[in-house]
Amino acid sequence: MKKENAEPQKLKIALYGVGSIGASIARLLLKKKGLEIVCAIDSAPNKVGRDLSDVIGTGEPLGIIVSNAPSEVLPATKPDVAVHATSSFLKNVFSQITELVEHGVNVISTCEELSYPHLSHRELAADLDRLAKKHGVTVLATGINPGFLMDTLPIVLTGLCQEVKQIHVERVMDAAKRRIPFQKKIGAGLTLEEFKEKMETGQITGHVGLEQSVAMIADALGWRLQRIEVGEVEPVIAETPVESEAVKVTRGNVAGLSQSARGVMNGKPVITLVFKAYIGAKEEYDSITIDGTPSIHEKISPCVHGDLGTAAIIVNSIPKVINAEPGLKTMKDLPIPSAVLEDMNRYLKR
Repeated sequence: MKKENAEPQKLKIALYGVGSIGASIARLLLKKKGLEIVCAIDSAPNKVGRDLSDVIGTGEPLGIIVSNAPSEVLPATKPDVAVHATSSFLKNVFSQITELVEHGVNVISTCEELSYPHLSHRELAADLDRLAKKHGVTVLATGINPGFLMDTLPIVLTGLCQEVKQIHVERVMDAAKRRIPFQKKIGAGLTLEEFKEKMETGQITGHVGLEQSVAMIADALGWRLQRIEVGEVEPVIAETPVESEAVKVTRGNVAGLSQSARGVMNGKPVITLVFKAYIGAKEEYDSITIDGTPSIHEKISPCVHGDLGTAAIIVNSIPKVINAEPGLKTMKDLPIPSAVLEDMNRYLKR
């Protein structure tokens, strides 16, 4: 539960999931003052029983042994906040989140579907909100996307508009600059037939979270959409040979993928989100175009680095979650995020 102390004390942080993203978040947390990692949880056999420093590659032992028994380590360490990074899908993580909440722990998760769960999992969202309020904690899911670039940032920019007619957001990234698991996740290097086969078997899922971002933007603007249309995942075919350090893509093979989603109102698309990630992208950028009064065109070039940005927004959201009222929240419900550059305690309401 939220703790009120007469004197500032370090925030106790639990790590739930120490894969690529979880490890990146952990390394950033270790650089911050005013907090301490008190436990680490993961189910992977090659991580359980090892010192956290060995798993995340920080050198000197931390004395924190990765555990697969949250029911044991949570009551023993009593963390204030859990940073949760295990899966993109809410049904897969619901029991993990609820266990954290039942132990009185605030939660910040990277789960894409949890970023706006009212859309696809209304009942689970309602149950989680009730449970969080019962135990006096706050639950938030965020990240680079969904969580900021394709939803929160467009929402903030509409604050400059007297009228908004349409919103178009596009994120294009060169996957050669991303981690190897991500390159494999988007099908880079596969033949078209292999790509289609992996799509059918669910080994390639496309980008998770576009429909959640559309719904969050619409909710913030008070728009009642007729429907949200999520396009099929489309392979991006290499016109010339391209490569990364780990993947070579021959001409005619798959370099990555593209996907889009639209929010439709009065028969017309009013929100359009386009996501493209492939090896060899000639230009990387994040762009937001708002057709309104005034119209706005914002472009970040090159695009924001996904892994670095995700770790940052998770860590920088800790004070927002600690200071928030209990319940299930989305990024549109919290104050505008900012970098936490000093002692974490300076950002907390005591």
